[in-house]
This record gives sequence, C-alpha cells and structure tokens, in this order.
Amino acid sequence: MLGFICALDVEVEGIKNQMNNKTEQTVAKITYTKGEIFGQQVVCCECGMGKVNAAMSAQIMIDLYHPDVIINSGIAGSLSKDIGIGDLVVADDCVQHDMDGTEMGDPLGQIQFNDELRIEMPADKATADRLIKACTTLDDTAVFRGRIASGDVFVASHDRRTRIADHFGALACEMEGAAVGQVCYRNAVPFTILRCISDDFNENEYMDYMKFRSIAAEKSIRAITEFIRSYQSE
Repeated sequence: MLGFICALDVEVEGIKNQMNNKTEQTVAKITYTKGEIFGQQVVCCECGMGKVNAAMSAQIMIDLYHPDVIINSGIAGSLSKDIGIGDLVVADDCVQHDMDGTEMGDPLGQIQFNDELRIEMPADKATADRLIKACTTLDDTAVFRGRIASGDVFVASHDRRTRIADHFGALACEMEGAAVGQVCYRNAVPFTILRCISDDFNENEYMDYMKFRSIAAEKSIRAITEFIRSYQSE
C-alpha cells in the first residue's frame, strides 16, 4: 500500500478523485481515504499545517494502514536561485531547521532520541528514484533532488532563507516534511518528500504563495499519479 500525506486539501482531492472502491476512516479528526488507483492500494490524508499535525497524521497512518511507503507532498519555498516557481524537489533527506538546542551546545537541527542523536532523516533511495523518474515525465518542469528543511514558521525573508540554505545545504523549506520523515524513520517505513515550488528564492511573499499554490498542487498531483502508475507496473 502507498501512503500519501498532503499539506493541501486540493492535493488530497486530486488523489481521491482517481480512486475506486473508496472507504474513509476518521481518527483524531483526520480523515483517511483508502482506495485503488491503477489497481494499487492507496491511502491519503490532509495533515494540516505544521510539524505536529504532520507527525500525528503519519503515525496514525502507519498504525492503521501499514503502508509500504509514505510520500509527503505539498508546496515549498525555494532556497536556491536556481530553483524557481513550478519546479519540483524530491528529498534525499530532510532536517528541522527550527530545532534549536544551540544554547545547550547542540548543533542546530539536532534531534535527541532516547537512543541516538540525528540531524538529517534519510529518505528511501529507491522511493526517491521512482519519484524522480515520475517527475521527469512532466513537461516543462525542472526536477531537483536533495535536502528539504522543515520548520514551524513561514519563511518569507530572503535573509532567513539564505541562512537556512547556507547552514543545512537545503534546496527548499516548508512546514511538514521532516516531521513525517522523523516518524517514518523511527517506524522503519520508507519515505520521501515531494515539493513543488510556490514561491521564489528572491521574490518570496505570502501573496506569491497564495497565487501559485494551486498551480504547484496540480503539478504534484500529476507526479503522484505517474508514480502510482509506474509503481503498479513494476
């Protein structure tokens, strides 16, 4: 089963509209829709904004549906002058740029588990490879692969984006992906993150985000559809 955790309701609707034999279940006021696309079992949900919502959605999905892989999709802000609006970014790994224990001497972004310390959460290479392949089928779309940074803040400032990019080497910033990655990592569930850029590195304002979010979501849906199609055929 393939699991999709989406930040936007339009993405969830785009996946649900392709499903056959749909069933729904609501837990913690999060609705999970299960069905078939191209004969492949799929489950999806809208997680809401922020890392706690994303983590809660991921853990419930894992506990209830035991997906073979989870993809967190949505939109993001660019952290590179080379990555523009409408481009796609697939994660090799992810970090939480707002995880800050530096006053205690910890590196910025370090997460303390009960049994280990980590900064980056590694995505599943095979899943990222498949998703990259699906993304490259889209016309007039540049596809990038690398690190995605998440935090509970909408990062509009060019200076702050530059600091995140310089410190972490990330290509894009958003508000959910690394939380999904953390939950998947601790549950040994393969994952990756798909982001379509909705606001440019240099010209980044909230109005840009609102203007381009529908365009970005439509691209994400097309990439996800191709991913499911190719996953089913392999």
